[in-house]
Amino acid sequence: MEVPVKNTAGEQVGTVTLDATIFEVEVNTGLMHQAYVRQMANARLGTHKTKSRGEVDLTKAKWYRQKGTGRARHGARSAPIFVGGGVAHGPRPHSYDKKMPRKMRHQALRSALSALAADNQIVIVDEMVMDAPKTSTMRDMLRNLVGDHSALVLLSERNEAVERSVRNLDNTRTLRASYLNIRDLLSHDRVIIPKDALDIIQVHLGTTPENK
Repeated sequence: MEVPVKNTAGEQVGTVTLDATIFEVEVNTGLMHQAYVRQMANARLGTHKTKSRGEVDLTKAKWYRQKGTGRARHGARSAPIFVGGGVAHGPRPHSYDKKMPRKMRHQALRSALSALAADNQIVIVDEMVMDAPKTSTMRDMLRNLVGDHSALVLLSERNEAVERSVRNLDNTRTLRASYLNIRDLLSHDRVIIPKDALDIIQVHLGTTPENK
């Protein structure tokens, strides 16, 4: 697939051929969904907890006498049926981690990139360079490239000027190409990929023996 390469002014300055094994694979929505659910589940801390009746700090004395009150027999105020008592069958701390083989995770990323490429949602730029952080300058660059759409800007390495410039913009974020993930790909309307970041993606997801 041959796509145009633009500069930060939105002008075409060349073309580039995208790796068909990454950007033209059959889109597997089921696999993408599985990868997305896994990522969101693994982000959960799982620290939720309620106190059982044995953990509630209340007196252990019998609440009221056994007979003569006309009420049901109760021995502790910590019973779940009372306000302030313990919680029956409440949540306990546990891990939500889900496992998924690396080959499947990589294929889910290829499916997402292929779906984006087919819908012309991927924008290739020659470079993303700024002398100093400037939000207004970055806003103009993004408007030239993607208009008013939300955007994910991929970077090949740490770029403080670009990262700080994007930080204050709504619906826009930066991400290292080596940290590419299904959630961020599917959460933005456009994906901006500088050529050096594209090289990293093609090495990381290309069909070399170690990536197959």
